[in-house]
Amino acid sequence: MKEKYKVKKIWMVITLLLVVGFLIVGCSGGGGNDTAEGDLELTLEELAQYNGKDGNPAYVAVDGVVYDVSESSRWADGEHNGFEAGNDLTEEIKNVSPHGTSTLSRMPVVGKIVE
Repeated sequence: MKEKYKVKKIWMVITLLLVVGFLIVGCSGGGGNDTAEGDLELTLEELAQYNGKDGNPAYVAVDGVVYDVSESSRWADGEHNGFEAGNDLTEEIKNVSPHGTSTLSRMPVVGKIVE
């Protein structure tokens, strides 16, 4: 009977360690970039480098928040419906885009615009 209890206890410890490990990995972000979400501070001139061309990521700014649209198939080569990454698209997204800001919630926030 004692042997069964020890085996059960070992399995409980292993399970607990696995759960804790998965929680740590899941909460770590693992986004693959060197900055934590929202840490990047860019001027509009610096934002222009992130145009999605020549291997650069594609970032757009809306209301001062910088979003990474690189992984979106709609932003292939840094362009989408006549808009170009590397720019502040606040007016265009809010007033021209049919979806407005609703799809931005699916994009990673990488930083903010600074003066």
